[in-house]
Amino acid sequence: MPDLSVVIIVHNEEKNIRRCLESVQDLASEIVVVDSQSTDRTGEICLALGCRLIPREFDGYGTQKQFAVDQAIHDWIFSIDADEEVTPGLKKEIRELFSRPVIEETGFEICFSLVYLGRKLNHGGAGGDYHLRLFNRNAGGFTKVKVHEGIHVSGQVKRLTGEVLHYSYRNLAHHLEKLNDYSTRAAEGYVQQGRRYSRAWAVLKFPISFLQFYCCKAGFLDGYPGFMWSLMGALYASLKIAKSIELREERQ
Repeated sequence: MPDLSVVIIVHNEEKNIRRCLESVQDLASEIVVVDSQSTDRTGEICLALGCRLIPREFDGYGTQKQFAVDQAIHDWIFSIDADEEVTPGLKKEIRELFSRPVIEETGFEICFSLVYLGRKLNHGGAGGDYHLRLFNRNAGGFTKVKVHEGIHVSGQVKRLTGEVLHYSYRNLAHHLEKLNDYSTRAAEGYVQQGRRYSRAWAVLKFPISFLQFYCCKAGFLDGYPGFMWSLMGALYASLKIAKSIELREERQ
């Protein structure tokens, strides 16, 4: 029966990390936590719950997560973020999967549901997304990009039916804080890739994106949280373009 390593990267996650760790504590034989200089109780909580804590300066999401993968003992990896929680249904499914003598697949996609402003979102492009998070590292790993990293593996990939709950934003202020950080990193990526945008597109991107999230993807069905999610999503879409324009002009 294959063994499983859980890997997590953290930075000042004392408000989330206990919920995350308790949801996977009895699922894997080891939990590897890579901490990028947390100044709160994150490290203390991780050690108290039996994790292997490794300090490392943050240099981008893709490279940081791949570093965590490389520190694991086992080949089968489950990558989860500090603000995520494995549901009982998914935990049962993974246990059944790892009770097999051999796992023929090289990776498994998992459904992620966002919990936002106290409500699980089912619309607005926020619910039901699948991400490859459970994989055999001999078949692949993380893309080494600064933001919006992903896992790519060769071989057969299947989907599991259980889900992960994502508590990505504590409140609106926290959402804005993360939006500012992510949009800056995304803009830097655009510039490095040589992608060019006009100021007119930065203006148009906001209303177009909001209509897509709120109307086309039925964000209105999630009530007030759905409206705020659509608003923030549209702001992010426009802001990363505007920042890329600003960066390009500054470097000319």
